[in-house]
Amino acid sequence: MATFPPEGYVPVASTVEGIELYMPAPEDGQTGEAVVEFKCPQCLATTAYSVSDGGLRCAHCGYYEPPASAVVGTGAETFEFTVETVSASRAADGWGTERRELICRNCSAETSLPPGDLTHTCPFCGSNRVLQHEAPQDQLRPRFLVPFQVEAAQCHEIARTWLGSSWMTPSALREAARVDDFKPVYLPFWTFEARTSASWRAQVGHQVTERYYDASSKSWKTRTRTVWRWESGRVQRAFSDLLVSGTTRVSVVLLQQVQDYQTQALVPYAHAYLAGLFAQAYDTPLETAWEEAREEMRGQTRKACRGQASTSRIRNFSMQLDFHDESWRYILVPTYVATYRYDGETYQVLVNGQTGTIAGQRPVDWNKVWLAIAAMLAPGILLGLFGASASVLGAILPPALVVGGGAVVLAFVLFVIGLIFAGITFTKARRMDDV
Repeated sequence: MATFPPEGYVPVASTVEGIELYMPAPEDGQTGEAVVEFKCPQCLATTAYSVSDGGLRCAHCGYYEPPASAVVGTGAETFEFTVETVSASRAADGWGTERRELICRNCSAETSLPPGDLTHTCPFCGSNRVLQHEAPQDQLRPRFLVPFQVEAAQCHEIARTWLGSSWMTPSALREAARVDDFKPVYLPFWTFEARTSASWRAQVGHQVTERYYDASSKSWKTRTRTVWRWESGRVQRAFSDLLVSGTTRVSVVLLQQVQDYQTQALVPYAHAYLAGLFAQAYDTPLETAWEEAREEMRGQTRKACRGQASTSRIRNFSMQLDFHDESWRYILVPTYVATYRYDGETYQVLVNGQTGTIAGQRPVDWNKVWLAIAAMLAPGILLGLFGASASVLGAILPPALVVGGGAVVLAFVLFVIGLIFAGITFTKARRMDDV
């Protein structure tokens, strides 16, 4: 007679009352940390993450367990770029607990899910063309994270205000756009610290005025010329907690707009923080991220070197740069991700889960933009047309403006000013439309 459960199977949590589920038991000798199930000790239901302080709160009976990790902030341990430290970090791979992975066939995002999650929608693009399988455990484990501080309910009001904050968007956007539920996702970031020391040398231009005798007019005149002199100097810069995104699955432009994370709130990583939440593992390796951070440090140091020059006219600039005390961290940062549909198109929205800063894609009403640009250019164009008729100008402008072609000059100035503002408006609209 067959036994139940079958030999070699063990019970697992079921979300449906009265239904028992079983899975194959782990093989003997299986390595790795024990799987932790987040069960309420009071009612045995699955606990839910509380974003207000990082504790675990039961959604069924209200039982609360405070966070176990203390804030370490910028004092969080960093790691040097040595074979020993990287190898030691790789000894603790994976998430530290069982996770599932959601792979989107539409945008290629790979998102980690808690076991038992029935989500079949990509949090980044809203597509249902997804696959689920066991999350790999072969990557570095995060050492620290910034806990969520903003509740999901707050995101809807933040998004509603943001949707109606620009005159360039359609008037009906705020009311017509339906933002899906904001999904809390921990995104991967690398942080870097280093000191740079640089010596520089360049020719710096100085304007000098001199008198000379003009033989053709047989008179003394003045002229201005540039005298180039060699200058040099030294610069030292200290960089702390320089953030570099560890994912290429989220728009770099949007991430930069919500990247005001405060690393003073860093806490040691514990898989309890990920209970019930999405998370992304890095797809930008440490070496690639470090090169990007170095380029940013190099650019800021170069700017500081050029700032030491006695004038801004510089040529033949050269810089010798050295890096010291280089170190890194792998952290997770809290982000809410949502999508909304408007006029048949899907748009993405990000909210910083610590500060509430929002960024996202918004459709542009180009009819409004073109009308605004026309209004900016109209004064100069109209005044130029009026300048063709002295009689008309005499009836509209003071006589002083009509004399000596003053109207034409004024029209040109107004047109240039309008052209500048029109260019700024067009660039902003294109940037908003292309995010």
